[in-house]
Amino acid sequence: MKIPNIITMSRIVLIPVFIVVFYLPLSWGSNIGSALVFALAAMTDWLDGYLARRLSQTSAFGAFLDPVADKLLVAVALVLIVGHRHIPALALPAAVIIGREIMISALREWMAEVGKRTSVAVSVVGKIKTVSQMAAILCLLAYTPHGNLMLGVFGAVLLYVAAVLTIWSMCVYMKAAWQDLR
Repeated sequence: MKIPNIITMSRIVLIPVFIVVFYLPLSWGSNIGSALVFALAAMTDWLDGYLARRLSQTSAFGAFLDPVADKLLVAVALVLIVGHRHIPALALPAAVIIGREIMISALREWMAEVGKRTSVAVSVVGKIKTVSQMAAILCLLAYTPHGNLMLGVFGAVLLYVAAVLTIWSMCVYMKAAWQDLR
């Protein structure tokens, strides 16, 4: 087992920890605690990729597992935020982001079936989208209704930016795969 893959799996293991901390009946649990666990998990996304390249430990398993871990973490966080924070304006960008992740995962699987997986490799727009959605989720987790309103507003704006980038990156992937889809 390679170090980057272990780090990626730790991100998946942190998801139940994140959920438990999110629902802790402590004043710091739901907000700061869950934001810290999410931040730790999000940092593993950067770390596993960095180490895989630095140590020349890239693998097919890691290439499969890394985006799955990201999608699981983001989807769980968005569902918790939308379901618990009661801010209806967040439902649309959350649905767009989760829906896109499902669609692109299906596209990648199909493209792999026809031997064209590299046609839907991660793009620069996809990387920017990931950073903006992670930052948005972090802000929305840390936000409290009686706390810093600007943190919540910033998180909501970033989530909409991430949703727009999500649609943009989906178009980039669809364009790259269009010949094979037809």
